[in-house]
Amino acid sequence: MPVAQVSDYDREMDAFVRARVAEAKVKSQAMADFKRQSFGDCYAWIELAAEKFGRKPGGLKGNVTFSSFDGSQQIKIAVQDKLTFGAELQVAKDMIDDCLKAWSQGADEKLLTLITDAFDVDKEGKLNTGRIISLRQLDITDELWQQAMEALNKALVVSVTSTYINFKEQDDNGKMVNIPLDIAGV
Repeated sequence: MPVAQVSDYDREMDAFVRARVAEAKVKSQAMADFKRQSFGDCYAWIELAAEKFGRKPGGLKGNVTFSSFDGSQQIKIAVQDKLTFGAELQVAKDMIDDCLKAWSQGADEKLLTLITDAFDVDKEGKLNTGRIISLRQLDITDELWQQAMEALNKALVVSVTSTYINFKEQDDNGKMVNIPLDIAGV
């Protein structure tokens, strides 16, 4: 469309939107730079701590907290694995179902629900990883159950590891609160 045919209002709106988007891109890049620098600084402190004790730092796999001297401010690095399940999950579920059938002959159907509930899916059709993993904590000595738990262990796959950095500060009540750095949280 030729610019001459665009109303003054629409041209002003266009200029407004383009200016805000350009500024947002600059801020986004500044945030990315800040994040990269903050992680770099934190990892440098981890290396310094390791050197202090004559050690070499290993890979960062756990969570780390850096605190100000008085404890009123913190930087936290959190490492979180996202677990998914491989094909062995279906095998484990089939074995668990066989265990339940054998153990529950003549029992109330509600008892079956307790274990099979772990394999229910949510509204998005996703399995609840925590409920399935909690089955491994049951101390059942049945051989088929043990095989099912072995299949369940083999089914667990770390699909993604995410690392987060959070900045916290004590509020007036002494509670540590996040300093929001996402635009939706400000």
